[in-house]
Amino acid sequence: MATIRELARRAEVSVATVSRVFNNPDLVTRRTREHVLRVADELGYQPNESARTLATGRSRMVGLVWDTGHRGPGWRHPFLQEILIGLKTALSDHGHHLLMLAAEPGAGGYARAAKRHDLDGIVFIDAGAPDPALADLAASGLPCVALDRPVTGPRATYVTSDNVGGARAAVAHLHARGRRRIATIAGPRRTWPGADRLAGYRLELSALGLPYREELVAEGDFYLDSGHAAMRRLLAPDERPDAVFAAGDQMAIGALRALAEAGLRVPEDVALVGFDDIELAALVPPGLTTVAQDKTAFGTAAARALIAMLPPSPATPHPPAILPTRLVIRGTT
Repeated sequence: MATIRELARRAEVSVATVSRVFNNPDLVTRRTREHVLRVADELGYQPNESARTLATGRSRMVGLVWDTGHRGPGWRHPFLQEILIGLKTALSDHGHHLLMLAAEPGAGGYARAAKRHDLDGIVFIDAGAPDPALADLAASGLPCVALDRPVTGPRATYVTSDNVGGARAAVAHLHARGRRRIATIAGPRRTWPGADRLAGYRLELSALGLPYREELVAEGDFYLDSGHAAMRRLLAPDERPDAVFAAGDQMAIGALRALAEAGLRVPEDVALVGFDDIELAALVPPGLTTVAQDKTAFGTAAARALIAMLPPSPATPHPPAILPTRLVIRGTT
């Protein structure tokens, strides 16, 4: 196996430069980094990870916790895959690797996992109820970034989308299409996206002079079956809605099935808007109008925030990232 000195000679750079490429890539130019990595690949050179950790005090490993709240398809969730693309790409650009961790609830659970694996930081994706272990992790001083969950700490921040603004855009669009009895299939109110999208729905109704009516609100859990059940509940009253804003695309697709079973046409009888813009949204007939989130940017923003908080950066609060959303109009409206 090639040594670091052989790599330095072949690449015509110093041993120190090779070390920086693998241990502190931000300290060398992109051109030099790519050149050294190309020569390393030709030689089959692999740095000794244990030695690097001892020398730098950093493992260059970042943990990913995906807490589904014990519901749904977990790591197979369509939202997660695009987040992973942005996260892994941005981390790799800075010489870091990603380690997927099982959720470890309980006081200090995530901090213990980080210590056991010598992690430089943790990205936490929360799809369930608030977990006090996240607060413990943030308070520990280990760099951590939460997605869709507010968190504060000496080296902690969060990334989310403009959930309120996106929900308002969905309701405004339905109103502009002449709909006045606009219902919503809300996400779980215990989750931040669920609460914010319901708040946006209420705010836009008020701005449009429409009343907020509890009978036009049915709560789901962001998954298909709950959207189907919620839509059936909304169709039960004598005066059915003429439009529905679903706070997640999977719930909207479940609602489409319930509307078809009831013999109702979309959008003629009931218009429908989702939220997320998962891949399936463009494929289900007649094409789901939805509020798109940039899921790859979610991962990229999380990785960049985490890297910015790594020592020797000072332990000061890092500003959160709130990503914009956009309305994608398709056949359901």
